[in-house]
Amino acid sequence: MNLWKKMNRKENPSIYQEKDGHLVRTLKVRDFLALGVGTIVSTSIFTLPGEVAALHTGPAVAISCVIASIVAGLVAFAYAEMAAAMPFAGSVYSWINVIFGEFWGWFSGWALLAEYLIGMAFVASGLSANFRALISPLGWRLPNALVNPLGVNGGVLDLVALIAIFLCAILVSFGVSKASKVENFLVIIKVLAIILFVVVGLTAIKKANFLPFVPQYRATSHGPFGGWQGIYAGVSMIYISFLGFDTIASNSAEAVNPQKTMPRGIIGSLLIAVVLFVAVSLVLVGMVPYHQYLNSAEPVGYALRHTGHGVISVIVQSVAVLGMFTALIGLCMASSRLVYSFGRDGMLPKKLGKLNSDHRPANSLWTVAIVAIIISAFIPFSFLTQLVSAGTLIAFMFVSIGIYRLRPREGHDIVDPAFKMPLYPVLPFLAFLGSFAVFWGLDLQAKKYMLFWSIIGILIYCFYGIRHSNINNRK
Repeated sequence: MNLWKKMNRKENPSIYQEKDGHLVRTLKVRDFLALGVGTIVSTSIFTLPGEVAALHTGPAVAISCVIASIVAGLVAFAYAEMAAAMPFAGSVYSWINVIFGEFWGWFSGWALLAEYLIGMAFVASGLSANFRALISPLGWRLPNALVNPLGVNGGVLDLVALIAIFLCAILVSFGVSKASKVENFLVIIKVLAIILFVVVGLTAIKKANFLPFVPQYRATSHGPFGGWQGIYAGVSMIYISFLGFDTIASNSAEAVNPQKTMPRGIIGSLLIAVVLFVAVSLVLVGMVPYHQYLNSAEPVGYALRHTGHGVISVIVQSVAVLGMFTALIGLCMASSRLVYSFGRDGMLPKKLGKLNSDHRPANSLWTVAIVAIIISAFIPFSFLTQLVSAGTLIAFMFVSIGIYRLRPREGHDIVDPAFKMPLYPVLPFLAFLGSFAVFWGLDLQAKKYMLFWSIIGILIYCFYGIRHSNINNRK
């Protein structure tokens, strides 16, 4: 068999149904809503709106939020149909493996893994920085060696980030049912803190801060500012915030009645997140002139302190630190299920695809936890943050265009799902086009890093996966 035929050989969906049947189905709609909202509404809602307003959009940051959410919403429709039709562990990887072929499934899954691993490191380091800022006024300080990655300001490792990921891995190791209960509780607290900020912030809004709502375009050292050029640049930054809904799909093999729970969880969590993001964005730029948020690591806290709400600032920031665990839990669950699916299919060592006596993928869980700990605790990764969105956008494009391959097979060898992407065949193309447009808006460095990550993935496939995959061994 030649290389091209091997790359395009497709997995039988019944194989995945049989293998993933050993996973325990315990997750309900409320669990997926909490998982999605907890991952989407993470570090970024407390930082990105202010940063984007200062760098690119001015008061029009809310427009960037809405546009980004529309593109994400189109992709969410495609995800919902895919997850309802094929509720398999590994989400994008498994879906694309079935409808496009082995290599394309691996390539899209490998791209998605970049989001999960680097996303975990990013959130853990953000949690560490905010935690240290909270305890600093109490006179509690860790030495530089234990707060910075190796080689940064005398750092050896980020101890708080390491502990945060380790605690989340322990929680997830007890099963998604127990992890989802903690997740649900933390998400409720975090959403209440965001609502508190919005309500208090509304009393401090000044009309003058919104004018002009769309500043005149000008080129700056940070890129375009103002006009539609600035709004477009803002979309590419804000879009990172809406990537969390894909973590829901990775756990679809553990969903109760996935035909209903998956679409409701994916679309519902995105809608809740959009409302919260737009509200926070509008209140932020209304409280304080947007240019004051430049280089501010915590614009929400800054806005509250600047308008005389210091106590509320401490409360919101404390909950924000606690709430960051929700994103870590979600990413830990999703990444472990993705790596489990790689091992299940022989694309990586088969030990990663084994379940323990409690029918949980413990080997894959601790593998991703250790890798994420290494990234967050030892490696300066700020230059890799845009790789998160670059990798996910590639997966989004595959899923969007994959609807055209899925539809003819529904009701035949693939389940005919209760939910289907509306306005077919127009919306799948628009979802693909929107994802490509956002990808195109990323800076050149992000695309270079994604190319480097992709080359590593292709080499792993060529020298290991293509020879050890289950499909190859069945031929």
